[in-house]
Amino acid sequence: MLLTYDTPIQYMTGVGETRAASLAKLGINTVGQLIHHYPRGYQFRGNIKPLASAQPGEVASFMLIAATEPMVSTLKRGMTVCKLRAFDESASCEITFFNQPFMKDVIRKGGEYRFWGKLTNEYGKLTLASPVVEPIVENKPLPNLVSVYPLTAGITQKLLSKLVMTALNALILRPDALVETLPEDVRKENDLCTLAYALSNIHFPPDFETLAIAKRRLIFEEFYNFILGAGKSNNNDTSTAPTLANTDITPLLDCFSFELTGAQKRAVCDIAADLSGTKPMRRLVSGDVGSGKTAVAAAAAFIAANNGCQCALMAPTEILATQHYSDLEPLFRQLGFECRLLTGSTKASERNKLLSGLADGSVQLVIGTHALISEEVKFSSLGLVICDEQHRFGVGQREALLAKAEKGNITCHQLTMSATPIPRTLAMFLYGNLDMSVLDELPPGRQKVKTFVVNEGYRERLNGFIRRQRDEGHQVYVVCPSVEEAESGEMSQEDIRLFDYGYDAEEIINSHMPPKAATTWVKVLEESLPDLRFGCVHGKMKASEKDSVMRKFAAGELDVLVSTTVIEVGVNVPNATLMIVENAERFGLSQLHQLRGRVGRGNAPSCCVLVSDTMQDSRAHKRLDVMRTTYDGFKIAEFDLGERGPGDFIPSGDGDVRQHGELKFRLANLCEDMELLEAAVKAAKKTLAES
Repeated sequence: MLLTYDTPIQYMTGVGETRAASLAKLGINTVGQLIHHYPRGYQFRGNIKPLASAQPGEVASFMLIAATEPMVSTLKRGMTVCKLRAFDESASCEITFFNQPFMKDVIRKGGEYRFWGKLTNEYGKLTLASPVVEPIVENKPLPNLVSVYPLTAGITQKLLSKLVMTALNALILRPDALVETLPEDVRKENDLCTLAYALSNIHFPPDFETLAIAKRRLIFEEFYNFILGAGKSNNNDTSTAPTLANTDITPLLDCFSFELTGAQKRAVCDIAADLSGTKPMRRLVSGDVGSGKTAVAAAAAFIAANNGCQCALMAPTEILATQHYSDLEPLFRQLGFECRLLTGSTKASERNKLLSGLADGSVQLVIGTHALISEEVKFSSLGLVICDEQHRFGVGQREALLAKAEKGNITCHQLTMSATPIPRTLAMFLYGNLDMSVLDELPPGRQKVKTFVVNEGYRERLNGFIRRQRDEGHQVYVVCPSVEEAESGEMSQEDIRLFDYGYDAEEIINSHMPPKAATTWVKVLEESLPDLRFGCVHGKMKASEKDSVMRKFAAGELDVLVSTTVIEVGVNVPNATLMIVENAERFGLSQLHQLRGRVGRGNAPSCCVLVSDTMQDSRAHKRLDVMRTTYDGFKIAEFDLGERGPGDFIPSGDGDVRQHGELKFRLANLCEDMELLEAAVKAAKKTLAES
């Protein structure tokens, strides 16, 4: 039968139902899926060496003549060993095959073969153990590169390679059977090979140069199709939003005690342009710690209020919502607009008054937590929704707030903010359905937080440093990687994250420096510094308990706050001047940068001390040294991305378009293929604009 892209795999010669079931475990159910089952690697068998010139332990190919017939011996427990001697013009060696008795029928004395494997030299005797064997046949050259495929039980490399060759030959020879999948203009503009060329040479490349050409085309296409799919979903949105034509923010700027940075001005211009149209704004503002996202959000909220629309700003925690309210309420009151706060702690009388104000339109700006999505919260004219730290909200929560503005085909504008610096190209990919503004400048005078990396030998000096901060009227954060101590030999949830950083389970469990737990470490510090006032917060506490402790710390009623990473984002206590991170090697660099950003927010010099006893580990040393020497969050994010992949930058909401499992590509790598990703983003956006 003629094979097509959609032909079930079981109908290929040599497959049948049993092998089809095995291939299905690899995700191969059709001929099309077979030719897109790419090799996981390649064996370079073109590096042919004479035996005498190869280095012990070197993997290479050797063109040898079998000097003896293979002899098979049976050892204990049924294990077999097949041995023979072979030679070339330079030397001879012993070749051994374990549990491959059939080799006695494959190799014949006097025959010439290419053996590919690792050559060892034991006591002056050259040996090849279980090499790959290929007979040398006249007028039938052997390939230099050999594909190695992901396999499953019942499927061998030889079988899979043969099936792929059969499928490619059947499809490529018939133009109607293998249709080009990239638009011709996109392919030519980006200097990409044809699909047929790419598939042929990803499976059977004659050399590395040709393989690179094939991979380039297929990686580009993976990125292009992914972005195109997300963009089409966004383009299909036919809803409209209120046109906020009056974008003059001069009255707001006159209230500021500072001038906007160039990056802030660009972001505000982007937002103003979006708001003045009828298409709903969907914009992400990504900025480093202290880059001024709140001022940008204030500008957006002011434009909405000045055009007769209401704005809702949703923050993930009560303390962050309260901070935004403290910053924005005086500004908007001065400008003649009503700004209110709605959280789980809002008193019933205040809540009822606020709900009435939102319903009749007398409250123009409401700042709150998830309480904003309560069914009883109704707006008169919601025109703009701002989500701070958007990755901490699920899609359902964001959509629930947006739905409060929907009336038929009319919705509202949306601005999302993230304090995690995301490499621009990666952000374009992760948030392809959002326009993006980057705050890559810090306001003048923003101080750098001096960063030090120390080990446990500095503990007494660290305790003295903590006391000195208190004596000078300042406060201290101490961050631990764990909430509670794990049982001996047990991995905590925090330990599991170390797999992302290149550590293995045995290394973690056997570490001589177990992860410090906030609930126990606070007691240790209280014993060492009994005259200081301590508080502790962690993710297992109730929200009301956490907020109570945080309020005390913000009010200066506590000297030291021991916590987990719950204080990572949004906490603003200008009087805090020292951040100590215990077991610093257990955190991602972007996370450490966020923690460091909790200090240095006032006028006093501030420090961040990273405590780690793994500095003898070169990987850990390199990572922490980046923190010691680098203060640019975007550069740190780039390094973090290259080291650990995009996990830290991917939202974890309830049903977001881009989740971890959906970022698995056959060939593309978000860390290594940035240049192609950028080209694919550009091409996809152009295609969408023209569609």
